[in-house]
Amino acid sequence: MTEYLTSVLRPILADLGAPDDFVPAFETPGNPEHGDLATNAALQLAKPLRRAPRQIADAIAAKLRETADPDRIAAVEVAGPGFLNIRFSDRYLAAALRDLRSHGDGYGRTDAHAGQTALVEFVSANPTGPLTVGHGRNAVLGDTVASLLEAVGYAVTREYYFNDAGRQMRILGQSVRARYDALVNPAMPTKDVSGNLVPETFPDDGYLGGYIEDIARSLYDAHGDALAASDDETPFKQAAQAAIFQDIEGTMRRLGVKMDTYFNEHTLYQQPDTGEKAPIYQVVDTLNERGYIAERDGAVWLLTSKTGKVGKDGEPVDTVLVKSSGEPTYRLPDIAYHVNKLNRGFDLALDVFGADHIATYPDVLLGLDLLGYDSKKVDVLVYQFVTLVRGGEQVKMSTRKANYVTLDELMDDVGVDVTRYFFLMRSPGTHLEFDLDLAKEASDKNPVFYLQYAHARICSILRKAEETGLVLSSDADLSLLTHPSEIDLTKALLHFPQTVARAAEQREPHLVAGYLREVASAFSQVYRDSRIVGEEKNLAEARLALADATRIVLGNGLRLLGLNAPEKM
Repeated sequence: MTEYLTSVLRPILADLGAPDDFVPAFETPGNPEHGDLATNAALQLAKPLRRAPRQIADAIAAKLRETADPDRIAAVEVAGPGFLNIRFSDRYLAAALRDLRSHGDGYGRTDAHAGQTALVEFVSANPTGPLTVGHGRNAVLGDTVASLLEAVGYAVTREYYFNDAGRQMRILGQSVRARYDALVNPAMPTKDVSGNLVPETFPDDGYLGGYIEDIARSLYDAHGDALAASDDETPFKQAAQAAIFQDIEGTMRRLGVKMDTYFNEHTLYQQPDTGEKAPIYQVVDTLNERGYIAERDGAVWLLTSKTGKVGKDGEPVDTVLVKSSGEPTYRLPDIAYHVNKLNRGFDLALDVFGADHIATYPDVLLGLDLLGYDSKKVDVLVYQFVTLVRGGEQVKMSTRKANYVTLDELMDDVGVDVTRYFFLMRSPGTHLEFDLDLAKEASDKNPVFYLQYAHARICSILRKAEETGLVLSSDADLSLLTHPSEIDLTKALLHFPQTVARAAEQREPHLVAGYLREVASAFSQVYRDSRIVGEEKNLAEARLALADATRIVLGNGLRLLGLNAPEKM
C-alpha cells in the first residue's frame, strides 16, 4: 500500500512544486480513528513550498480522492495542522488477505536486497570454556538477524571468528597443563587462587572450571605421564581447544544455530604463500605509509589523535596496536579481519558484539577508513547483558563449570524455544532480565506458550472444521468479514511484511516478537467474538480463511525467530 500511495502521490507532489527527491513517509497511526496510514508530507513541504501545511494537505487530499483507486482507498482525511490520514477500503483488505494466503510460507519475505550479500559474524566466543547465558543472547540475536536479512533478499553467510591465538589460549593450555601435572604427581603442592585450591603451577589468572580437569584427565588417560617430561604446552592447548569447541558446536546446534564458515584468527598472523607479510603486519605497513603509525618505547601506536580522537579529559588520544612485548592488542587483528571481510566482497558485514566492545569497535572502523576501505559497509549490533532472575531475586551463578550458568543449563531448565524467544523479546540495546519462573510457566503469561498455543489452536480449528465437512477455499467471500475484530485482525496480518522489513533494517528482532503477540491477541478477540463451526457456510468459509491467514503469519513469524510452530499442544 505504501508503494502504491507513493506512486500515486508522485505526480501530485510534482504539480505542487515539491523537490524531485522528496519521498513521503507513511506510518500506522497509534489511534485507529486516525485511519490506517498517515503521512506528515504536507508539514515537511511547508518550507520549500512556502505555503501553510494545511493548504498543502487540502490540495493533496483533493487530488488523491480524484486519482486513487476506490478499490484500495476508502477515504482521505486532513487532520490537525496538516496530517493526511488514509483509510483502506474493505475490498482492498479482502484482496490483500487473499494475496496473503496465496503466498503461504513465503508471506512476509521481500526481494528488497536481492543480489546483495551479507556476512553476519556472531557468537565468536573464545574457545576457553562453555557457552554461557551471555553468549546465548549473542547467538540468538545474530542467528535471527541473519534470518531477517535473508527474508528481505540478502544472501547471508553466518560466520564464527575462531579466536585460536593470543594470550588467552596460552593461559588455557597452561591451566590444563597444571591439572595434568597434578594427576601425574598427586603430591604436588597446592596454592589458593581466588578461593580455589589449585596445583602450584596453575597460572594466577587460569581457567578454574571443572571442564579443565576433565580435559586434563582425558590427556592423562590417553598418555599417562608421557607428556610430563616435555616443556611443550602445545598438546595441552590443542586438546583443550578441540574439546571446548566441540562442546560449543554442540550447544549451538541444540540452540538451532548453524554456522556457514569459521575464520581462524591465527591465519591473520601467518605469512601467506604469496610471500607477503602476515595480514596484521600488512595493516601496520599500510597505515605507516599513510602516516598514521608511530613507535614509542618499543610499542606500535595508531595515531588516532590525527583524526581528532580525544579521551575523557578532552586531550588527543592515540591507540596501541602492538605492545612493547611484541604482542598485538585486540584492535590490530580485528582490523585485519575486517579487511579480509571487505576483500571478500560482501555488501554488508554485520558484527554482533556485547556492550563491553562499545569502546573498541570505533577504532576498527577508523582503521578501515584510514586503510582506504568503506567502513559504512560494516554495521555493528551492540547488545546489553543478561541477568537471570528467580523469585524476583538475581540468580547467583555458581555451577560445576565455574562461576557462571552455561547456555546448556539454561536450555535444560526452560527449553530451547523459550530460551530463544526470551533473548529476543527485548530491544538488543536494553538490559535483559531473564525471568526463570515466567519462562517455565505454561500459561498465557508466558509469551512463548501464548504464541505457540495460538498457532496450535488454529490448527485444531482447521482440523475440526474439516471433520464437519467445512474445507478451506481460495474463493471464500472475504467481504463477509465485517465484524470490527475481524477487520482489526486482517489489518494486523497485513503489517507482517512491513514489520519484517523494519526489523531487518533496524537489526531489531524484538519488533517481530512483539508483533506476533499483537496478532495472537487480535486472533483471541476474534475467537471470542465469532464462531466458525455451525455458522452459515459462506461466512464460515470466510472466517476459516481468516484463521488460516493467521496461522500462516504466526507460523512464518515463529520460524523466522527460530521457534517451532506446533500444530498440537
